[in-house]
Amino acid sequence: MTGLEGKKCVPCEGGIPPLNEEESAELIAMINDNWALVDNHHIERIWEFNDFQSALKFVNLAGMICEEEGHHANFEISWGRAKALIWTHKIDGLTESDFILAAKIDELE
Repeated sequence: MTGLEGKKCVPCEGGIPPLNEEESAELIAMINDNWALVDNHHIERIWEFNDFQSALKFVNLAGMICEEEGHHANFEISWGRAKALIWTHKIDGLTESDFILAAKIDELE
């Protein structure tokens, strides 16, 4: 438990600055090491599976979490692989909710 998975994503109305590099670094340290912080713009992670059906099932379960949280990741899916990219589109950058969503998706493992 990182603590973030117990929080709720907060809808962004815009008009706020994205997290700075120090804030992002603090939050990414609280989630699974397999997440990567990319240019302090988004976080991403890849999962490997034995077949397409398992990858699809994972993405569908992760999508249900996104719906519950009202915060949506971008997903790429292919045979044996799923990738999630998360950022707050409204401000084109990162907020705490992005890391909360990542922590919640990690609970699927």
